[in-house]
Amino acid sequence: MAHLSRYRSEYRRSIDDPAGFWREQAQRVEWFEFPRTILGRDSNDNDAWFADGVLNSAYLALDRHVDAGRGAATALIYDSPVTGTVTRYSFAELRDEVAQFAGAMVGLGIEKGDRVIIYMPMIPEAAIAMLACARIGAIHSVVFGGFAPRELASRIDDAAPRLLLTASCGIEFDRVIAYKPLVDEALSISRHNVEQCVVLQRPQCEAELGATDLDWAALCRDAVPAGCVPVSGSDPLYILYTSGTTGKPKGVVRDNGGHAVALTYSMSAIYDTSPGEVFWAASDVGWVVGHSYIVYAPLFAGCTTILFEGKPVRTPDAGTFWRVIADHKVSVFFTAPTAFRAIRKEDPEASLLASYDVSSLRSLFVAGERTDPATFLWLETHLSVPVVDHWWQTETGWAIAANPMGIEAVSSKPGSANLPVPGYDICILSLDHEPLPVGEQGDVAVRRPLPPGCLPTVWCDHERFLDAYLRPHPGYYQTGDGGFFDEEGYLFIMGRTDDVINVAGHRLSTGEMEAVVAEHAAVAECAVIGIGDADKGQVPAGLVVLKDGVNLDENEIQAELVAIVRGQIGAFANFRRIAVVSRLPKTRSGKILRRSIRTMADRGDVETPATIDDPAILDEIQAALARRQIGLAFAGS
Repeated sequence: MAHLSRYRSEYRRSIDDPAGFWREQAQRVEWFEFPRTILGRDSNDNDAWFADGVLNSAYLALDRHVDAGRGAATALIYDSPVTGTVTRYSFAELRDEVAQFAGAMVGLGIEKGDRVIIYMPMIPEAAIAMLACARIGAIHSVVFGGFAPRELASRIDDAAPRLLLTASCGIEFDRVIAYKPLVDEALSISRHNVEQCVVLQRPQCEAELGATDLDWAALCRDAVPAGCVPVSGSDPLYILYTSGTTGKPKGVVRDNGGHAVALTYSMSAIYDTSPGEVFWAASDVGWVVGHSYIVYAPLFAGCTTILFEGKPVRTPDAGTFWRVIADHKVSVFFTAPTAFRAIRKEDPEASLLASYDVSSLRSLFVAGERTDPATFLWLETHLSVPVVDHWWQTETGWAIAANPMGIEAVSSKPGSANLPVPGYDICILSLDHEPLPVGEQGDVAVRRPLPPGCLPTVWCDHERFLDAYLRPHPGYYQTGDGGFFDEEGYLFIMGRTDDVINVAGHRLSTGEMEAVVAEHAAVAECAVIGIGDADKGQVPAGLVVLKDGVNLDENEIQAELVAIVRGQIGAFANFRRIAVVSRLPKTRSGKILRRSIRTMADRGDVETPATIDDPAILDEIQAALARRQIGLAFAGS
């Protein structure tokens, strides 16, 4: 990295003088009142950025561009192959829609600090709802539309919202999925009482409204547009739930000030964008990528953002990505490598690419899971643009490691997450907190203070925040990933060190799935592990011990458990395989040795841990995995 003088200089400044560095970056944001304190402490004695600054995130995303004379520029393009719809919103039009719906919520009594759950498909109203909450200082919590009612209910109980916003249906390929029955079931099983539910009626499937339900369109017709409510830099913008190892989702809190500064910086330093360019993140607003890089960051930067409703391969073909890039002149594209693995499988020679003019594309960013070198090289070969694999988390809200295209572009190294982003002092630590040498794998941790934009706490559970992130390595943020640096300073992320797995870019808790599986009357004990999968990165597989006297065979119990997980968590969890065993390997204290099971599944062999009293258990697990084709055969299927 000796030649990277600009990158090295900027990175070093961010680490040696974080307050000074981020003061400079904060000057790019249009504050109502510029913060006097750049880096301080909050009431939990945690690092706090820009706490006494005053701003409004919806103003930064929309109003300021209109005020600067760019109201006619395109802010958002809604592209929906599943409905055959393409709609464009200018900054002025989107601002007006947001102000109108914000006014509708104010009319319902929603005010600064109230929580609002958003359970919607990928339609413009989802982004409008998020920005409308930000406009009036309400805290939004978007729940991915693929989650089953129980998952939605758990988030309702934790966030305690006054209002729930939904649509009558979502569209999955050629299937119309009614959302209202799912919402009604979630509300019936949640302990918290949501005062009202606003429903956007879609023509594909209109919902029957109940006593506490309101029609979105009718509500907006009578609303008075709302102005931007000033909030402090430390006020929460949103809560986004991410899987936890205990099975209970963690409510990641994002503040307004740090979020605005970090995302504004990232659009320049990492993605190298300019106002007026088209930025497309092919994700869902239910995930952190959708929050950061569909709704907020591109609009902060004055870019056009694309909100895409559909899937890359089946809506309608493997050329969908290329069609969208060509139709809308996308400059920077960001998606998960899973999507490209699916496209490559359907069109290995990228023959469909020749049908589209994608010359507008300057760079491609991939994240959400590790990109395998074969997919990385396939993309580089066929697109002839820089392909950047970068790494970040729901908790950080923006990239921890990347190729800093706007500072000093470097050669991306296949298999790596590239270089630490300015602000992130990344260290590889041993279990006893000692820094490890180059090339040696350990816990990937970030020395505090974390840069702006990262979570300051877990919603209503700061002890969990401390236990999960700060106490494992005192003085550091524990990412939960393992990895190493090579001799050139490139970071390699090798996978989770906890019981969270990554399924097609979606972080899912194996503990949560185990809790669902264990509810079955025939199951005495279970373990769910992540298995390598060629298309999705990882998929879950279950090992179950049945109760004495149960006469179900493996196919029967598998069908029942798959249906239960699908119903209680969602089809996107991809839980499809189980193996029945008589015992599970455990330590003498009774803890199931999931890492040993994973090793057998991934490699087909395992060294016998000294803590297992009966090595024959491992032989039985090995045989069960082979019998059910879980492991290498499954990974390649």
